[in-house]
Amino acid sequence: MNYVHGFGEMLRHLSELVDKGSEKTYPDLPVNYRSRYTPVLRAIVAGATTVSEIKSMSFLTQGAVSQTVALMEQDGIIEREPMKDGRKNALQLTLDGRIALSRLELHWQAIFLSVSWLDKRDKCSLMEALERRINALSKKSVEERIREAKAELQKREGEKHAR
Repeated sequence: MNYVHGFGEMLRHLSELVDKGSEKTYPDLPVNYRSRYTPVLRAIVAGATTVSEIKSMSFLTQGAVSQTVALMEQDGIIEREPMKDGRKNALQLTLDGRIALSRLELHWQAIFLSVSWLDKRDKCSLMEALERRINALSKKSVEERIREAKAELQKREGEKHAR
């Protein structure tokens, strides 16, 4: 049987390989840490203080950010502090969260270095390729591209039958 892997399937598998491999190498931390925390933690380090700000910085949905924030609170990494306007809470690292962050920064650098080694081995940058694809898909959606491809295939099929 000949099975062809789909693009989304391959991306999910790649993501799983990276997440599982990096989780196995996390340094000893004073808190439970999961791969899914990384984009939220990085956004907080970059200055995000609310779920909305984290969502706008990352590729995560509002629901995914909210769920991850709740888990990070349970694991003692972040806490909520009421903002001055009283309508929102600011997210901030706990002491254990700051300790974890200090240990994770070197770990993250090691992950990026290991990816760069893969890029050199394959003579192309996966990160650049992914960024190019994301930018292209933000200009023209997958849905539009599939419609165009179907039209092209129908056109080819019509030309084939016209011969």
